[in-house]
Amino acid sequence: MLTPLEIEALSLSLKVALWAVACSLLPGIAIAWLLARREFPGKALLDGVVHLPLVLPPVALGYVLLVLFGRNGPVGAWLHDWFGIHMVFSWRGAALAAAVMAFPLLVRAVRLSMEAVDRRLETAARTLGARPLRVFLTITLPLTAPGILTGVLLAFIRCLGEFGATITFAANVPGETRTLPLALYTALQIPGGEAGATRLALISVALAIITLVASQYLAKQLSKRIGLS
Repeated sequence: MLTPLEIEALSLSLKVALWAVACSLLPGIAIAWLLARREFPGKALLDGVVHLPLVLPPVALGYVLLVLFGRNGPVGAWLHDWFGIHMVFSWRGAALAAAVMAFPLLVRAVRLSMEAVDRRLETAARTLGARPLRVFLTITLPLTAPGILTGVLLAFIRCLGEFGATITFAANVPGETRTLPLALYTALQIPGGEAGATRLALISVALAIITLVASQYLAKQLSKRIGLS
């Protein structure tokens, strides 16, 4: 049986991860399409910026988010003054930090899948009079579905394990931003908290394994269904 604190941390982690992935999905698909299908000045720079969270220290990225989305930051002040939304010390900030850290995984998976689509199918559809949007919705997007699913689940796992950017930007607030990794860190700071930390670590491992197995199984089933394998 899970303790109330473990249930709180688990439910908050799932909430943060789901919101982070949901808000990242459409921008991720759009940028993946742009990188896979278009040539334009600055493409290499955009590609580098998208993948920056993979190489930057998470704490550094959290600090950048704090500068931009803090109460006195250019974006944070605008959100607070116009919409009454504050990002720091809230689950929204934790979701934003997780989304930024997981975004490269989502984009890369979708881009690789999109690049593998046979472009002759798209060309044939256009020669038959289909508009670009219809080609994308009826051919490109369905054939990219396994990659989208893989990217979503990989991003979800990354969001569940996010720590550095979250604690720097959203802090470690019980019941608000204390996700599983932060709860594990907190347990390790308490004398005699090793048992609780072990339980939280096992919960994290179990979630990661379940999601990875589900990712492989669902992607394989989806590929079979649309005739890719």
